[in-house]
Amino acid sequence: MTVGPLGRLGGWTADHVRLVVLAWAVVAIGLGVFAPRAEHALSGAGWEASGSESVAAREAVDEAFAGQGAYALMVVVHGEGDLSPALARVTSVLEADSRVASVSEPQLSRDRRTAIVQGGAAAPPTEMVEAAGALKGELAAAGDENVTVSLTGAPGMWSDFNEANKEAMLRSELLSWPVTLAILVLAFGSLVAAGLPLLLTILGLMASAGSLFLLTQAFDISIWAMNFALMFALALGIDYALFVVARFRGAHFGSDLSTRDAVAVTMDTAGKAVLFSGVTVLISLSAVMLVPSPAFRSMALGIMLSVVFVLAATLTLLPAVLAWLGNRVDRLALPWVHAGEHRSPAFERWAERLWRRPLRYGLPALAVLVLLALPAVGLETGMPSIKVVPEEDGSRAGYASVQDAFGPGAPGTLQIVAPAGRADVVVEVAERDPGIAAVAPTRVAGEHALVLATPAADPSDPEVGATIERLRSALPVDALVGGAAAENHDLEEALAGKTVLVLGVVLALGFLLLLVALQAPVIAAVGVAANLLATAAAFGVARLIFQDGRLESVLGFESQGFLNAWGPVFFFAMIFAIAMDYTVFLLASAKEHFDRSGDPREAMVGGVAHSGRTIFAAAAVMVAVFFTFALSGPLPPKEMGVILGVAVLLDAMLIRLVLMPVALRLLGRHAWAQPAWLDRLLPDVRFGHS
Repeated sequence: MTVGPLGRLGGWTADHVRLVVLAWAVVAIGLGVFAPRAEHALSGAGWEASGSESVAAREAVDEAFAGQGAYALMVVVHGEGDLSPALARVTSVLEADSRVASVSEPQLSRDRRTAIVQGGAAAPPTEMVEAAGALKGELAAAGDENVTVSLTGAPGMWSDFNEANKEAMLRSELLSWPVTLAILVLAFGSLVAAGLPLLLTILGLMASAGSLFLLTQAFDISIWAMNFALMFALALGIDYALFVVARFRGAHFGSDLSTRDAVAVTMDTAGKAVLFSGVTVLISLSAVMLVPSPAFRSMALGIMLSVVFVLAATLTLLPAVLAWLGNRVDRLALPWVHAGEHRSPAFERWAERLWRRPLRYGLPALAVLVLLALPAVGLETGMPSIKVVPEEDGSRAGYASVQDAFGPGAPGTLQIVAPAGRADVVVEVAERDPGIAAVAPTRVAGEHALVLATPAADPSDPEVGATIERLRSALPVDALVGGAAAENHDLEEALAGKTVLVLGVVLALGFLLLLVALQAPVIAAVGVAANLLATAAAFGVARLIFQDGRLESVLGFESQGFLNAWGPVFFFAMIFAIAMDYTVFLLASAKEHFDRSGDPREAMVGGVAHSGRTIFAAAAVMVAVFFTFALSGPLPPKEMGVILGVAVLLDAMLIRLVLMPVALRLLGRHAWAQPAWLDRLLPDVRFGHS
């Protein structure tokens, strides 16, 4: 029996089980000791466009005006009667914290029922979010029966959001694990086999969490990196283990091969598909690094770390464990599950039906996907508004008080910093702009002047973005427009500016990798197009739910009137990565059958029969996991859960199990055709063995 490099690696792990297990124990323990500390070291900030004008404005304001930039702590005191005692207590709390550089004079509303006190930032944004979390309880206690004290502004909002998000993630994990285990037991038919994906997941989580902690010693890493790493470690660990274990059981129980040879054959076929899938996921996510935002880059990094560890464990530890288990992989099996069933009769019958009547099933599936994709044309995006924070949280209460007392745009007051000699020009431009409701008296510190301009609209309103652009075009070139609203606007613009590039890079690299894996340009292009269709349909559903407000009461959220701006870039990369996962599994199996038989029918039917059950089970687990995120927590996790869950559901049910088989049927031999010039350029990749 002849196998390729991955087959030989599988054979080597089977011969050196103890060494492989010991090596992974060292990795798990060495990095796992840092894992519990990761959550506290990760940051809640980083939502900025690096190098943007607003970031430069914040740095200038912080330096010249004692930290009164966009990440100053905004404390809102509201109530009846004399606010002075509460204001004195607030000032005392702020002055006692080393992260507060200065405490501003209270800004009183006309009715004197609301006052704003700013605590200047003496630390980077990440630490100011931590400061908000540490101080908001003590500040709230500074009130009394007639006066409430709330911490709002960017640090307060992100602190409240991160806490709500953490609680939502924990609830989702508690909900998803029992469902996941039940689906795995049904899919594998054995408690022992069902535990293998969890082994990969736990290893991937421990290693990636420990690695993230180590990286925080040199960089700011978003807490979202941990959330997404957890989710992808679970999803891909299950996907890869399902594919490899199913292939091993077929090779071990369905042939006369020894355990070692069965492991080698498994890694030469399924292992190769897993490798291409993992590399595709990494390539898709690496494109997110093009977005100039610390939060985005660290989220992509967190996912990529989890993928690397899960992929490495799948290619080394999993075959070693399978070699050690041998027949015991089917221990504690369910009575109605046939051990070693390699080619699913049910999916074979389905594939035969698609072969006989491709248009009968293909056209309705295509119509459903196109109809769902059409609303995506009108998709609008924006940066998160205060609605992403639970209504009972202090930052949202303070936000509402500020709007009631000072106008709808007051929470997003723009900070214009300019040379002191240009202050009069800045004030004139700001007062003349129709989008500005009020301009505060100019503050001067040395050579710098600070003009606070309050927009007429809510900070999440697109009109504020238009106002920022008008001001920048009319102000002197050495004036900088900043503030929390400007930072959101600049990040949204950076995302919009990189969206086409990220999508193009993901699509191009995905096609190239499929081309190398399948050696067939036609079916590689069809695979990418099908993935794009599933992604568009998921965003169409997202527009109906989150922009138009459908299912608000069912899912328990308040529509912002748009999708959060990171959705098109980040969710596209994630959806495409998962879709490519299934694409590789299905088409690699079909390619294996075509290389062996040269028969397009056997390629299509055999590919579906061998991979359909695995894809169906993996998709069921992913949908269950993603939809648990949709049912709990603040708005962004709901968006993630719904969009990814819908994408996986549509991809598995309509793309992978209907449209792709139908495409293979209609294309016939053309699906696998390879021009001679391309054959000379590409490496020889085969998914079978001899």
